Amino acid sequence: MSDLPTTMRAARAEHKRLGEELARHDIAYHQNDAPEISDAAYDALKRRYLALEGAFPTLKKEGSVADKVGAPASEKFAKVRHVVPMLSLGNVFSDGEAAEFVARVRRFLGLADDAPLAVTAEPKIDGLSLSLRYENGVLVRAATRGDGFEGEDVTANARVVASIPKILTGAPPRVLEARGEVYMTNADFAAMNARQEAAGEKVFANPRNAAAGSLRQLDSSITAKRPLQFFAYGWGEIVGDMPAKTQHGMLAAFESYGLPVNPRTALCGSVAEMLAVYRGLEADRARLGYDIDGVVYKVDDLGLQQRLGFVSRAPRWATAHKFPAQQATTVLRGIDIQVGRTGALTPVARLDPVTVGGVVVQNATLHNEDEIARKDIRIGDTVIVQRAGDVIPQIVGVVVEKRPPDSQPYAFPRACPICGSAAVRDEDEKGADVVWRCSGGLVCPAQAVERLKHFCSRLAMDIEGLGDKQIEEFHGAGLVKTPADIFTLEARDRASLKKIKDREGFGETSTRNLFAAIAARRSIALNRFIYALGMRRIGETNARRLARHFHTFEALRAAATRPDALEELTQIDGVGATVAQAVVDFFAEPHNIEVLDALLAQVTPQEMEAVATTSAVAGKTVVFTGSLEKMTRDEAKAMAERLGAKVAGSVSKKTDLVVAGPNAGSKLAKAAELGLEVIDEGEWLKRAGAAS
Repeated sequence: MSDLPTTMRAARAEHKRLGEELARHDIAYHQNDAPEISDAAYDALKRRYLALEGAFPTLKKEGSVADKVGAPASEKFAKVRHVVPMLSLGNVFSDGEAAEFVARVRRFLGLADDAPLAVTAEPKIDGLSLSLRYENGVLVRAATRGDGFEGEDVTANARVVASIPKILTGAPPRVLEARGEVYMTNADFAAMNARQEAAGEKVFANPRNAAAGSLRQLDSSITAKRPLQFFAYGWGEIVGDMPAKTQHGMLAAFESYGLPVNPRTALCGSVAEMLAVYRGLEADRARLGYDIDGVVYKVDDLGLQQRLGFVSRAPRWATAHKFPAQQATTVLRGIDIQVGRTGALTPVARLDPVTVGGVVVQNATLHNEDEIARKDIRIGDTVIVQRAGDVIPQIVGVVVEKRPPDSQPYAFPRACPICGSAAVRDEDEKGADVVWRCSGGLVCPAQAVERLKHFCSRLAMDIEGLGDKQIEEFHGAGLVKTPADIFTLEARDRASLKKIKDREGFGETSTRNLFAAIAARRSIALNRFIYALGMRRIGETNARRLARHFHTFEALRAAATRPDALEELTQIDGVGATVAQAVVDFFAEPHNIEVLDALLAQVTPQEMEAVATTSAVAGKTVVFTGSLEKMTRDEAKAMAERLGAKVAGSVSKKTDLVVAGPNAGSKLAKAAELGLEVIDEGEWLKRAGAAS
């Protein structure tokens, strides 16, 4: 993208902002079944996010929400832990990127350009991901994706979907988790909405929302009335013999068991054939009878899939080739300034309502002052809107020919609209931050409130009943000023003459439920607790990395306050110097410690579970150096991670094992200096084989 920022400061600010938008939208889409943008719009946002990481690689080390899958399972349903995680797919958006996907696979496997490589191409259904667990051919459990690791138990609802077999035919494996997509045809969607409207009931925005909402009903009799369909395209845990050695062979086996598979799936022997399938499906998109938003390419050979493995959020052996985003024009009527939890002033455009791809858009992010100036966006302009954001889409450009003759360039405010404090731009040796921030700090109500909202959010403490409105009310009334205040609220309420139950919008039942929800979070997963603290640059992915590495909050706190803290933190794979510094700075701030100690008196972070493997190398920190002759470096790293090891890029006293090939240099010398165990590639493969 030619319009990427030219400085690290600007890139870092935009990367953070986009990450926050992505996280919010994941909740709207995966958990609430109420997205306000299309998949194409979301993909455009994520593409920009990943482009920033590509242009400024250190941003990836600062934590990437692109590594996250879905959203946490709703409290409405029982939880199901996926034995095999349900991860998402990477995306490509052009013919060149599709070709690069194949080239990247070849490089990883060390395959020559002319070596055979079969790839399946299948329609990407726009629906809700579902995992069906069959034991001895009988459906015993159905679960949504959730956050990829834990989903919602929707077994009762899956049983009433006509196209989902309750008993498989043929000879399936003893345990088979078939995964696929629940969807609704366009005709069925239109008919159902007509019935809903006639009955004075809720109508759905699109078939995907309708399918997701129908499958996630608490009453399965409602689900039974909804015209849901299912396509199987993959699998999770399999106990018993694999039905086939290829992707297309597995789909044929699924079909023999009575599971519906998409008939438009094709086997391709070249990039040209893959693109031909893409073009054909794009041309037939309107005639398929159900919504698709692209084509999924998968390496056909299951042995190669195993070798390729996964990155943090997606398989290396598959990607989705998405259809282009949709745009529309409208008039920009005003610009509002929002204040975030870090004091960032974010401009948001107020638009004349316009429908973009079936969704009504009224607001759009303008990112920052520099972005407004670069695009010369003015109040009164006719603008091109693309649904490329989370809740708020983006303005792509201006139709200059329609600009009013009296228009003036927009003057970004130099004061916080909430507290009136001066707005400032941080400065360092690299220049000024693109983001203006309120200097009011703790005196600014917006920052305090936004920090509390983050603390209680779904990906953090996830306190049911303590949403944005309630936090604003409690903060305004002086009931909740710090996170610890949330957990003393019930005790203070008992001693107060003015009870919460007597406040407007509350009552005995809602108050009792709120206190119960708060009490349920006195013990919380370590990664959620770390994320909830709102440390700069610590998103969900980095929170999980820290939790996995240190296992307890006490260990993290101790490490962050030691003289060699930066060295230890940067040894964690995926954690760079900027993230490490942010952690150290957080624990060095006396006010943070005061707030933290008060919180820890009320809340106990759970010890992070160890890697679920009996591997002999599980938990060990491994460094690969020199040339590898029997596998690529990427393949070696993937193997180590699959066995539960941690892969580091440099040798330190924290390293457990160094795998050295020919031409090993300074890392080998450092290992010898520290007296670390050093083995060759052959010995590594022996240990890995024994471990697996």
